[in-house]
Parts: sequence; C-alpha cells; structure tokens
Amino acid sequence: MSTLSIGICGAGLGGLAAAIALRKAGHRVEVFERTAKFNRVGADINLTPNAVFALDKLGVGQFLRHSAARPTFRISRDGLTGEETSRLPMSAAAEEKYGAPQLTIHRADLLQALQDQLPEGCIHLGARVERVAPGATDATIHFADGSQKTFDLVIGADGIHSPTRTALWGQDDPEFTGLVSYRGVFPRERVEGMADIDAFTKWWGTSKDKQIVVFPLTLGREIFVFATTPQDDWTEEGWTLPGDIDALRSAYADFHPEARKILDACDEVTASALFVREPMERWAKGRVTLLGDAAHPMVPFMAQGACMAIEDAVVLARALTDAADVDAALAAYEAERKPRTARIQESSLANEWLKKGSNADWVYAYDAWSVPLS
Repeated sequence: MSTLSIGICGAGLGGLAAAIALRKAGHRVEVFERTAKFNRVGADINLTPNAVFALDKLGVGQFLRHSAARPTFRISRDGLTGEETSRLPMSAAAEEKYGAPQLTIHRADLLQALQDQLPEGCIHLGARVERVAPGATDATIHFADGSQKTFDLVIGADGIHSPTRTALWGQDDPEFTGLVSYRGVFPRERVEGMADIDAFTKWWGTSKDKQIVVFPLTLGREIFVFATTPQDDWTEEGWTLPGDIDALRSAYADFHPEARKILDACDEVTASALFVREPMERWAKGRVTLLGDAAHPMVPFMAQGACMAIEDAVVLARALTDAADVDAALAAYEAERKPRTARIQESSLANEWLKKGSNADWVYAYDAWSVPLS
C-alpha cells in the first residue's frame, strides 16, 4: 500500500499508539487534540500482558518497566469473608507465559512515553474537532475555529463522547448502569505490612453493585483503589466529581476488615457514573473509522478499556500495511477487532471474569502483532 496521509482525532492512549504504529508502517500522521496542554489528570492505567506486549514493539516497553509497578498476582477475594477464590500468578510468571507482564502505571506517565515517540509537530493541541466528513477516497476534519483539513484517512480516537462517531452514525443514547465508581490513590506506607499489597486484588461483594479493586502504582510507592456503589440517577455521562469518602466507607461497612482498611487509607476519592453502549454494527464509513472508546466503550471491570485501544492501534496499522487498498484494510481491521471487543464489552458488563479462577488466556495471550487479518 502506498503512503497515506492520516488524521487522528484524539491524543489519548489509543490515538497516540495508532500514530506511532502508523508512522512505523510508513504513513504520514497528524494528531488533533482539543485540550490546549497535557495535564497530569487521571490516575491508574492497568496494562495487562496483551497490552504490554503490543506496547513493547512501539518502543515504550523499557520505560514502562522502569516506571510502572508490576503486580505479583491477580487475586479474587470474597468481600465479606475475605476468602480467596482465585489467584493467578503475574509478574515473571506472566512474562514467561504471555511474553509480557502486567504493569500498572499513572495514565500521564504512559501518555508522556507515547508522546516522546512522536516528532515535534505531529500533535496539534487546542484543535477541537467539530465534525468529520467521510468521502469515498478521502475525509475532511472540520475544526471548531472554522478551519478544515483533508486526509486520505481519518481515525476517530476521540473517546466515549466521540464527535467522529456522532458525525458518522448520529447521536446515540448511552444507558446508565446504576453504578457510580470511586477512585483514589494513597501512599503505600499507610497499609505497609498488609498481605499481598503488591498484588492486583479484587474484593467481590454479594452483588455486582459492590467491589473494591486495589493495586500498586509508581513502582509500588502508591496504592490505587477503585470501588463502586449503586445510585438511582446521575445527570451527566462522563462527569468526574469529588466523592464522599465517608459515604463510601459506610457503604462497605460490612466488608472484611482488610478491605475496609484500604478505604480507611484514602483521604479523598473522585466519583463518576458508569454508562454503557451496545456493541456497534459498523465502525467505518467511507475513509473514516473508529478506535478505542469511540468504537467500543466498556465498563472497567476487566480493566481492558485502554488495552483494547492499544490493540486496535496495532491491528489497524498492520491492516494498512498489508492490505491491497484502504477499503480492504478497514474491512480487515473491523473484522478482526469487532468480535473481540464486543466479547470483552459483554464480559466486562457481566462482571464475573476471574471471580473464581476462570480462564485468562483468551484475554492475556492475544498478540495484536501477529493475529491473522482476513
């Protein structure tokens, strides 16, 4: 395939990974990000072996290994009794089995590592995409300032509120899950001596409304916490607000003392609602396609949202290298990625995966660099 000009809407993890992979495939790439500057926002990114393996060939593997934490196990425990219901060896065992370990890292650190792989001028900040117009042989990005730019291909990697998806398929209405998620980070010293504090541990409630997930960040110096509670209503999808730590602790008053100790270590938490969308029938229209949350947003219960975006980026770049033409490449990309991402969307929403030792290989062993493309 000849060299293409490619515009990417969104400089998140999927967009930047796609830019790197597509440049390695020989294409000319520009990335457009609506924010005026990158801030250290967000907290955790849980990179399971399938994502780390994909990132290794994008040139950031060594950085990740020197800055991320490496959970020792993936553990499930009964939230009330504390009983351990499954234990999956990670770290060196995962590297031997899957070719890469599980790594947990601050989102901003991973974004910086990806940015460092791209040349100056590749990323355009403060470039708010208003809409995208697909054509048979090219596509045009229209920006909020009235300017526009045409490319051979446009990729919408612009998240759950994707203006690219809306331009292609119209506005859709997400469904509120009835759950609010809470996230917090605290220094490791506050729980020093607790068993398996270097592991990824999920404490399961008696219903899907409640769970606590805890794992290390920043080489183990910090501990990240994720928890959920039921709530009847929520006004806006995607909003992140200060959470009530005392109310969260009260909601888990019946949990095991070790689980409550994790929440007691948090000074503050943020809160955001969890919404879902059904898997899409199509991602592409003309010379525009979608990637990551723009194509397949999912609840975080399998920790695969970022991982799927990274896999998407690699598979799309491979398709645009090997296929005879762009249309064939987009069809091959979608044919490979849709079944996997839909299965993970559905499995994550069901929230049973690895509760009692289910098989992890179908998720962790996926190799985006060599999976066959039809």
